[in-house]
Amino acid sequence: MILELLAATEAPVNEFGFWKAMEEGGPVAWSILAVMVIMSVGSFYILFTKLFEQNKVMGQYKKSRAAFWRSASLRDGATKFDKNSAWRQLADDAIKAQEDHHKMHGAGSEVDYVEDSILHSQETINASLAGGLPFLASVGATAPFIGLLGTVIGIYRALINIGIEGSASIDKVAGPVGEALIMTAIGLLVAVPAVLAFNWLQSRNRRIAAMMTDFSNDILAYIGSDGTIKPAIQSAPAAKAKPAGKPATTAGGAKPATK
Repeated sequence: MILELLAATEAPVNEFGFWKAMEEGGPVAWSILAVMVIMSVGSFYILFTKLFEQNKVMGQYKKSRAAFWRSASLRDGATKFDKNSAWRQLADDAIKAQEDHHKMHGAGSEVDYVEDSILHSQETINASLAGGLPFLASVGATAPFIGLLGTVIGIYRALINIGIEGSASIDKVAGPVGEALIMTAIGLLVAVPAVLAFNWLQSRNRRIAAMMTDFSNDILAYIGSDGTIKPAIQSAPAAKAKPAGKPATTAGGAKPATK
């Protein structure tokens, strides 16, 4: 009897939380959550893949630039870069344009013809490096609004339930509204990393574009001067000579006699 009285007087427990909100939200809430997950996974995938690609391009340039300009010709220098690298593509396109110009009659300046070919090659490489960035921009711009849509639907559902129950007390309003706001928080958590990744990758792409412009200008100067103009390349540091060993001593500490 006492246990029944205690159970009757026990306050009802309100179950709030993320999964409870998703269950009550139904297919609409789950659909919005699925879109958010896809956006987040896609953003981080693009971030890591493009970062790896950018590091590879920069590393190839730093590794092989000196060897390229120390070569006897552009054709020999091109072999110093990896076969599928952006820098190999620029060098190969310049060599091909130079050879094609020699086969043409009245084609104008050789340097101008090679420059047009290199600029086209740069645009192709820049477009490849920028691949995926529009997705990051779209996620950063739309994710908060998709989350807000989930919040609006959640609040609407909460108000409908409150109207049906006929009670507008704080315990009836705070829980459902708080659960609905979770969707806005998820939208922001998805959008902020996407925006930061977009701006960071864009700045690195601009740095690579500047490096390619300098490299292309050096190639044009080399072609226009018949190989006499090359960028200054620092020579590799010479290995330090090892200090001469100390002369051996005898057991008594005296130096061995020399003839």
